[in-house]
Amino acid sequence: MADPGGAVIGPDGRGRCPWGAGPPDYREYHDAEWGVPLHGDRELYERIVLESFQSGLSWLTILRKRPAFRRAFCDFDPERVASFGEADRQRLLADRGIVRNRAKIDAAIRNARAVLELDRPLDALLWSFTPDSRPRRPRTSAEIPASTRESTAMAEELKRRGFVFVGPTTCYALMQATGMVDDHLADCWRATG
Repeated sequence: MADPGGAVIGPDGRGRCPWGAGPPDYREYHDAEWGVPLHGDRELYERIVLESFQSGLSWLTILRKRPAFRRAFCDFDPERVASFGEADRQRLLADRGIVRNRAKIDAAIRNARAVLELDRPLDALLWSFTPDSRPRRPRTSAEIPASTRESTAMAEELKRRGFVFVGPTTCYALMQATGMVDDHLADCWRATG
C-alpha cells in the first residue's frame, strides 16, 4: 500500500522507495546497500560493470546474476580483467550465469584497462563528482532525475579517460547506488537527514 509521500509500506510495516518494496532481492538490496557510501577501486569497478550490464535490462536481473558475474570477472579485480583475451571473451559469451552481450563484455574489459591507466585511484576520481549540496529529499519517484550536471560531468570525464558504456544516466545510477547521492524518498525508512 502506498502512502501520500510515495513510499510503499511493506509487510514489515516499513516504508520503502517503491522499487525497493518488491521482490525480496530488491528489498534486501534497498535496505542494505543502495545509497550506502561505497569506497574501494575494486568495489567501484564492480558497480561500473554491473550498471553497464544493466543498461536496457531490469536491475533485478543483474542483482540475481551478481554472484555469477563475480565468478566470471574474477571478483572484479581490474588487473585480472584487464588481462582477459579472446579465450576469456569466448568463456564469458558462453557463461549462462551472466548477461552474454559481447559489447558489454568488451566494455568491462576495456574499463578494467582504463582503471589501470588512471593517474589517481578510481575511488578518488568518482567521488570527486559528489554534489556539494543535496537538494530537498524527493517525496516521490517522479522527483528523482535520470541524470544530473554531476553525472554528466562524470560520464564525460570517464569517456575522456577511455571508459565506455558510461553515459550520464548510468553514472547517475552509479552515484545513487554507491551513496554519492542519497535518493531514498523522504518517507522511506532508509532516508537520512
